Amino acid sequence: MLTRRDLLIRVASAGGVAHARWTASLLAAPAAQPSTPVNFDVPTNACDCHTHVFGDPQQFPFVPTRVYTPEPASVDEMRKLHRALRVDRVVVVQPSVYGTDNACTLDSLRRLGSRARGVAVIDDKTPESALDEMQRAGVRGIRVNLETAGVTDPAGARQRFEAAVGRVRPRRWHIQIFTRLPIIEALHDQFAASPVPVVFDHFGGAQASRGTAQAGFETLVALVRSGHAYVKISGAYRSSTRAPDYEDVVPLAKALIAANPRRILWGTDWPHPDSAVVPGRRNTDIAPLLQIDDGRVMNQLPAWTADAAVRKRILVENPTELYGF
Repeated sequence: MLTRRDLLIRVASAGGVAHARWTASLLAAPAAQPSTPVNFDVPTNACDCHTHVFGDPQQFPFVPTRVYTPEPASVDEMRKLHRALRVDRVVVVQPSVYGTDNACTLDSLRRLGSRARGVAVIDDKTPESALDEMQRAGVRGIRVNLETAGVTDPAGARQRFEAAVGRVRPRRWHIQIFTRLPIIEALHDQFAASPVPVVFDHFGGAQASRGTAQAGFETLVALVRSGHAYVKISGAYRSSTRAPDYEDVVPLAKALIAANPRRILWGTDWPHPDSAVVPGRRNTDIAPLLQIDDGRVMNQLPAWTADAAVRKRILVENPTELYGF
């Protein structure tokens, strides 16, 4: 296995300023690892339903149109994370920086084996043969990444969602959507009538500072309550600025869990990429991974639901059913 230093030498010798910048980050800050031990009983076969892997860009190049350039985050680092969290299963989600080239995600699934499932990104040019390969590798859904792509127009979001339904319906996959509450509000009827499961990332884009009365949140709750949608209580730092515990997320999490615990998924969002548009930062500049203490954040789960049976439902049973473990 290449060390970080070996990879730096390899990429530097191959040339390329962008690659050299990226590989230099290998010697700086590794992807976040928990510094706080988990303080509750984690059930066997618990699943982290939202992670990413960022590989060697010489092997897995980023798309030129990406919004950001992440630091590296390897499968081995992910294994270390999950040993610390006592998590047995994982879902690897295709990040936006690779576009529709799912090679890095598929490589990760093959290396992780039966403990892993994946969520891919495709477009109208992706052939059915590629979807067949993804199915064999463990992919069970596709991601419609509206937020990072800057899609805030309901008409454009509706078109992308309908196209995704057409591609995955025959395979009984699900559609995972990264968006914000106004889009969920605008497309409520389409989501409620979807013939395939719908999964919303990261609290559906709700902002903790605005509470449970914020526009669109009740629509999200209603979709979850009716069973028409799943929501990931993941990436709390995306909803809150109150690090390190993000305690203002508690009302959002409690409301969603109370609505329907059978439609709740949990995830870390490791390795915590910074996809924000930062003034003066080019898309080829390194966007350092955020150093989130996933042990401390995971310890908030008992504050979100004190019932161990509900936590098992969220951590084990729901992922087993949706991802087919």
